[in-house]
Amino acid sequence: MLKLYNTLTRKKENFVPLQPPLVTMYVCGPTVYNFAHIGNLRTYVFVDLLRRVLEYNGFQIRQVENITDVGHLTSDADSGEDKLEKGAQREKKTVWEIAQFYTTAFQKDMADLNIKEPTIWCKATDHIQLMIALVLELERKGLTYRIAGDGIYFDTSKVKDYGKLAKLDIEGLKKGERITFNPQKRHPTDFALWKFAPEGEKRQMEWSSPWGEHTFPGWHLECSAMSMKYLSQVFDEKGNFCPQKFETIDIHTGGVDHIQVHHTNEIAQSEAATGKQFVKYWLHGEFLLISQGRMGKSEGNFITLETLKERNFDPLAYRYFLLNAHYRTQLNFTWEALEGAAIAYKNLQKEVSLLGEETGEADKKSILEFKKRINNDLNLPQALAWLWEILRSEAIPAVKKATVLEMDQVLGLRLDSVKPFMIPEKIRQLAEMRERARQEKDFKTADELREEIKNLGYEIEDTREGYQILPL
Repeated sequence: MLKLYNTLTRKKENFVPLQPPLVTMYVCGPTVYNFAHIGNLRTYVFVDLLRRVLEYNGFQIRQVENITDVGHLTSDADSGEDKLEKGAQREKKTVWEIAQFYTTAFQKDMADLNIKEPTIWCKATDHIQLMIALVLELERKGLTYRIAGDGIYFDTSKVKDYGKLAKLDIEGLKKGERITFNPQKRHPTDFALWKFAPEGEKRQMEWSSPWGEHTFPGWHLECSAMSMKYLSQVFDEKGNFCPQKFETIDIHTGGVDHIQVHHTNEIAQSEAATGKQFVKYWLHGEFLLISQGRMGKSEGNFITLETLKERNFDPLAYRYFLLNAHYRTQLNFTWEALEGAAIAYKNLQKEVSLLGEETGEADKKSILEFKKRINNDLNLPQALAWLWEILRSEAIPAVKKATVLEMDQVLGLRLDSVKPFMIPEKIRQLAEMRERARQEKDFKTADELREEIKNLGYEIEDTREGYQILPL
């Protein structure tokens, strides 16, 4: 039985989807105003591992991932500049050009890390009318209020269990402690559903809405509308909101930084609109740290995947690095640690290449143990350790290979693309010449031939049974 840690309940639970074998899953995607850094990408590797584990357990995944291309302000709450507009000013491009450029860059990073594409990509700017319909429903239920010159806000005091995901102490929450407090808001936790462009400011991304001509959606609203659109039947063909048709989503994922504000607000507005549980299982990936501090664009200390490639690191070496830590534990990035992971990944490829061309049947007991580890809340560090135990075992090479390749369906290290080790004829001839020299006790010639073989990328290992030729 697959067990997953549910942030909502703060415990591991047996995973039981609502309509098996189908699993509906929503992934908070990137805000495309800059390159994703490797800390961001850690979250998407975690999501990919989750999906692969689900598929390995026989589930069929309908995964939706958004592209936030409007509405995400420099504060994760409701203040500051729109990150896309700010990016356009920085690079002297249109907002639309910025969004497309960084969406393409993000999707390339996903491919380099062997992250499976979602079933559906969805851009916020393609779903404005659905977002308006959702706000109108909340407005109809008396859950909103207007702040002149600012926007339409959600009244969190009207939701009895507001903050249940983050375990917020609403009564004890001081103004400004969680987010910058706007004195016009009725309560510190109230949040913007729809924003008005500041007077005198011309935004590149703005829409006419029931609340004005120069308006745009709030960040939290976008994910609720798009997840319900593609993972439920809550919008009809004309885009009308039909709350009675909503079906609870199985899984929602993101980084731990989303728990306190973004995901908390998604739950509040979605459950208020539909009257039903929004999501059954909430899963969150921990931070990647650098110098023991959070990596982030606002902190100015972020490293991109392109930076790793420029330093001649295989992106899959970074994926291997991430496999060594559980997704719910913080992981500190250092170049030395990445170098160690790169060496280990190269050694893994070498071990697989030495298993030869033949592939047999995977060892059932080994696979059961592997499945036990991954089904314990995605314990990939233990699963990776088990793979190495298989490689070091006395099993037949063809069985080892089949077992390891089956495990890699989850690990995603592209071990199936590793070519079997083939010894070039020239190397074989040099090795035979060296062996004859040794037998004739011509050790000087033998040593020279060994060095020549080494310079060609191979090494000779002498054993009791004879010699072995191995790649360096």
